[in-house]
Amino acid sequence: MPLSDLLVPKAVFPALKVNNKKQAIQELSAKAAELIGRDEREIFETLLQRERLGSTGVGNGVAIPHGKLPKLDKLVGLFARLTKPIDFEALDGEPVDLVFLLLAPEAAGADHLKALARIARLLRDDQIAKKLRAVRDADTVYAMLTTPPASHAA
Repeated sequence: MPLSDLLVPKAVFPALKVNNKKQAIQELSAKAAELIGRDEREIFETLLQRERLGSTGVGNGVAIPHGKLPKLDKLVGLFARLTKPIDFEALDGEPVDLVFLLLAPEAAGADHLKALARIARLLRDDQIAKKLRAVRDADTVYAMLTTPPASHAA
């Protein structure tokens, strides 16, 4: 599943200013609500509920907050590069500055897991993460996230 299936250019935020994990989730919930026409509070609560099960900070400065929403018709992603790293209670204890939010339909099942795996694989790639941290332009970030991996070997 290419990330272009779940990420649109206007869902990329190359310089999000937040001070903590809760604020990051809140800001991204608001942006997701705008994007998909859903209630911001519903998205925020869904994401917080998932975080309570364990941090979605997967290490290497990356977090992938995610959740399932009723009546959502497809997987939806948002990407943010934070202006400064924040504590996300990540597995490796490192602060997070790359956040990929994933919302899935309640019945997504395997597609949801495949998308999470794809995002994690991409963002765990040191070269890609380094480039994403260096770029400030939303269009360039979008292109980096949605270009098939083989073409990253420049």
